[in-house]
Amino acid sequence: MAVVETEKRIVRAQAKYVHSSARKARLVTDLIRGRSVPEARTILAFSDRAIARDIERVLHSAVSNAESRPDLLWNGDDLLVETAYADEGPTLKRHRARARGRVGRIMKRTCHITVELAPSPAAIAAAAAAAAAAPKRAPRAAKKSTTETTDQTTEPAETPTEETES
Repeated sequence: MAVVETEKRIVRAQAKYVHSSARKARLVTDLIRGRSVPEARTILAFSDRAIARDIERVLHSAVSNAESRPDLLWNGDDLLVETAYADEGPTLKRHRARARGRVGRIMKRTCHITVELAPSPAAIAAAAAAAAAAPKRAPRAAKKSTTETTDQTTEPAETPTEETES
């Protein structure tokens, strides 16, 4: 029995250096992971967290990437959020003056948000059924190359010139 490995096609979008901590972003990305795109958009639209707007922009970008690829021909509403995660980015270290000549550290954290989309199993089954139902075309015959050359020489048309008498 042969094992057939099918390469899973995914489309992703990433936003880097988002000014929010990864911990806050993970709370929202956990809500949309495994959901359909319309459902994820609804969750993000009604979320009270500020980072939900940034995640919604990344989701919109991933859907646009999927729809614009000519080799995939995916519809945005038929996609699932395969993975959604937030990794830590670089931390900006700032200082604030405190009492008695000391400083207090301010850590401005950033994160990288990634959203990956894949077609839903129902969409894959529908595409396979449509491909099976479509009539197959006969392969096109190779075009015959024409080796005949035409020996027409084009001479410039003579234009009458007027000579002026001085």
